[in-house]
Amino acid sequence: MKPIVLLLSVLTALTARPAWAETHEVQMYTRNASGPMIYEPEFLRIAPGDEVRFIPVQPGHNAATIDGMTPEGAAPFKSQINEDYTVTLTVPGRYGIKCSPHFAMGMVMLIEVGNSPETTFPADLPRRAQDRFDAILAANPE
Repeated sequence: MKPIVLLLSVLTALTARPAWAETHEVQMYTRNASGPMIYEPEFLRIAPGDEVRFIPVQPGHNAATIDGMTPEGAAPFKSQINEDYTVTLTVPGRYGIKCSPHFAMGMVMLIEVGNSPETTFPADLPRRAQDRFDAILAANPE
């Protein structure tokens, strides 16, 4: 095999999305049977390389990482309001996700990539967001 062909094959293999990766859907609601300002599900445990698709079922929502609640080396993200948005999470750890306009109202969720049961909360987390995270962690023990 020619060196350039070998190099291209290796680069393609390293950058391609693994065939076994999954896409997990998260719906964003103003209100549903679980209450107001909800991501459903509120907790995901996924493998590195899996995709998460955020779907605005009801208008006015987005998905964004919370400062201080992403693993070291992970790129932050922020979708537009009402945008159907997909992100691939590759860095293991826990990701705190918020709806930017409804963060203070407690519209948050937690995504665990790989086996990373530790969660660090920023000191300035809104009270309702902290309460929601506490409930999420209580319902999803390690």
